[in-house]
Order: sequence, then structure tokens, then C-alpha cells
Amino acid sequence: MAAAASLAFSLGGCATVLNGTNVDYSAVTEPGGALVEFTGGEQCTTPCKREFKRKNDQRADISLAGYQSTYVLIQSKLGGSAFGNILLGGGVGAVVDGTNGASNRLYPRPLIVRLAPDGSDEEAVLLDKDGNVVQTVEEHNDSVRVDVAKTIGAKLAGLED
Repeated sequence: MAAAASLAFSLGGCATVLNGTNVDYSAVTEPGGALVEFTGGEQCTTPCKREFKRKNDQRADISLAGYQSTYVLIQSKLGGSAFGNILLGGGVGAVVDGTNGASNRLYPRPLIVRLAPDGSDEEAVLLDKDGNVVQTVEEHNDSVRVDVAKTIGAKLAGLED
């Protein structure tokens, strides 16, 4: 019994073992070539990929000459593996995964944004992997703003000027 408990502690949570605490994160814009600046100071030109901690909310500021600048709030959400830990009796695993964020996923992922041309009435929109409009960037940000503000701050989340 003691050996099993020791093994459980040493292996950590199921999501930690299977997923790790980091995730590859892709950013794509239509049109391509936009500068994306993330909360932690990381930058890339689309299409691009970065690695982030699963547990960290982010803000992605996107800019491209000739298009309206926008930002997307990236939310760290609890994923299904947390429930697997509980169902399989992994109380220790649930605590480990919950603490290190391994059971979380970033949303939206991948980040695919169709930018709005300067001077147009269009809005920037989030697209799915097939190029279908999911929702406007503003609608998405409004739906996660209060939660994301808890970790990145009210100003970055757009709750304060």
C-alpha cells in the first residue's frame, strides 16, 4: 500500500504524464504576416507557433498594416482529464494536475483570426480549422474577459482603460 502511494506521488497526475504542463500554440491570421505579441513578451509573425504553459491565460495583440489592430484573450480552461483523475480515484493526480495546469487547455486553440481592413465596417472574427466563422473577436473576449482578468489583470483584459 505504501509503495502504491509512493508511486502515485512520484508519477503525478494522469494529465501531467500524458500531456505535460506546456502546449504548442499556433497563431494564424487572414491575411498572414501579422505581428502577434503575447502577454509574456513573446512575439511572432503569422503563421507561427509558440509554446505556453497550459495554466496561463494570455492576451494576444495582433497588428498588420492596412488592418484594424485587435487582441484576443486566450483562456486556460479545465479539460476533461481532470474528471478522469477523479473517476479513477486519482485524488493525488487531480491535485497535481490542478496545481501545475496539466489538465487545462487553452481556448481558442489554434488561434485563427480574420482581420478587418482599416476603414471598413467589418469586425475581426475567430475562425475554426475549416475556415468557418466561430464568432467575432469582441464576442469571444466579452465571454472570457472577467475570468481572464483574474490572472492577467483588469487592464489587459479590457475591463479598465
